[in-house]
Amino acid sequence: MDKKNALRAGALAAGTTLMLLMSSPALAVTPDDGDDPGQGLSVIDTLGLFVVAPIGLFLLIAGLVWVLDGSTDRHPKAKGKAKTKAAVKAS
Repeated sequence: MDKKNALRAGALAAGTTLMLLMSSPALAVTPDDGDDPGQGLSVIDTLGLFVVAPIGLFLLIAGLVWVLDGSTDRHPKAKGKAKTKAAVKAS
C-alpha cells in the first residue's frame, strides 16, 4: 500500500471512530428540553399507519391516474411487418 492509500485509510478510520464516539447511545439517556412523549402505538395502530395507509394511498393515486388518463393509444404495437393503410388498399 502506498503512502496516499495509507493516509486515506487512516483518515477514514479516524473519522469513523470520531463519529461513533460522538453518537454514543449514552447521549439518548438524557431527554431534550421540550420532550413530552405520548403513549405508544398498539400493534393494530402501527400496522394501520405504516402498512395499510401507504398501500391505500398508493391504490388511490394509481386508481385516479388510471381513471383520469385520457390517452387513446392503448393497443400494443404490432410486431413484425404491419400492413399500412396504403398496402391494405392496394391488395
